[in-house]
Amino acid sequence: MRTRQPTTTTLEEQRIPVRAKLAAAWTSLVLLYAYVDILGFFNPGVIKDIEAGVVFEFDISPTLFAVFLALMAIPIFMVVLSTTLPARANRTTNLIVASVQVPFAAFAAVGESWRYFYGLGVALELIVLAFILRYAWTWPRTAQATMATGPDRETVRSQ
Repeated sequence: MRTRQPTTTTLEEQRIPVRAKLAAAWTSLVLLYAYVDILGFFNPGVIKDIEAGVVFEFDISPTLFAVFLALMAIPIFMVVLSTTLPARANRTTNLIVASVQVPFAAFAAVGESWRYFYGLGVALELIVLAFILRYAWTWPRTAQATMATGPDRETVRSQ
């Protein structure tokens, strides 16, 4: 009687397109921004300040909230742009926007009393931004086919 030997299988590694990696990273960044802000409401005194009309030392106003919304809209739109822009524009846009987002991520920790919490939040956001910069910087390239003119003056694509 033959005993069946257990077989070892290897999980299939499927290549994830750069656009999907970028969209996932921007989505992760948006979620981190939101959760750091939401959990920040549990910081003693934050709700009282909001009720008194103050956020981050700023008076609550439509202008302040428009600025906050505009700042949050940037990474939100990057989710869409990362999946729709042509490759060259996509790469450039991701490199520029992620670089500009670094100071905004660090701003969250300035003057905060919960250093470990906000420090961890900023560190996680910077890690995601580093992934975005890396994915965009190392965007795979394809060899471009060269065009040649044949003896009959027709353009022939080289193979």
